[in-house]
Amino acid sequence: MKYFGFRPVVAINRFISDTATELNLLMQHCTSRHIKVAINESWEKGGEGAVDLAEIILESVKDCPDCFRPLYDLSWPFEKKIETICKKMYGADHVEYTIKAKNQLDKIDKLGFGNLAVCIAKTQKSLSDDPLKRGRPKGFTVKIREVELSSGAGFVVPIAGTIMRMPGLPVIPSAEKIDIDINGNISGLF
Repeated sequence: MKYFGFRPVVAINRFISDTATELNLLMQHCTSRHIKVAINESWEKGGEGAVDLAEIILESVKDCPDCFRPLYDLSWPFEKKIETICKKMYGADHVEYTIKAKNQLDKIDKLGFGNLAVCIAKTQKSLSDDPLKRGRPKGFTVKIREVELSSGAGFVVPIAGTIMRMPGLPVIPSAEKIDIDINGNISGLF
C-alpha cells in the first residue's frame, strides 16, 4: 500500500479460536512498524464489531485525503507497466513473454488501447505465478503466456502461469435450489 502513497491499516479478523497471545503478537508486529491496526469482530457482532476499524480507516483517510499515487503512468508501454507490477508488488526479478503474449500486446497497442491499465491474472496462492512459492519469494521470473483485452472495463489482462480463470460449475448450480415463498421467506441459500 505504501507504493501507492497510502499508510495501510491492518484489520485483524478475530475469531473465537484466536487467543489473546496471538492477537497481541499481531498487534505488536504492526505497531512496531508504525502501521495502524484494529481488531475486527464484525463476523460475530455485525457493524458494532467493526467500529474501531472504521474509525481508524477514517482517521487515515482524513490524515492524507490526496496521497494516492498510481504505481505506473497509463502512458507507459504495457511491458513497462507489467514489469513495474511484477517487480514492485510481487518481488520478481524478471518478466518473460510468450510470442503469443507479445503479439497480443502489440495488437492491443496498435488498436489504440495502449493507455489502458493492467490487471494481471495469476495464482492467488503466491505473489509469484507459481502456487508453490510461498511468502515473499525472490529471484523468480513471471511468465506471461497470453493477454486479453477488457476494453469496456478499461484494462488489459496479462495471464501469468497456469491458472483456471473461471471455476467450473456443478451440473445443477446452487442457484436452482434458491426459492422464495409467498411470505417473502428465502430458502435454499445454504
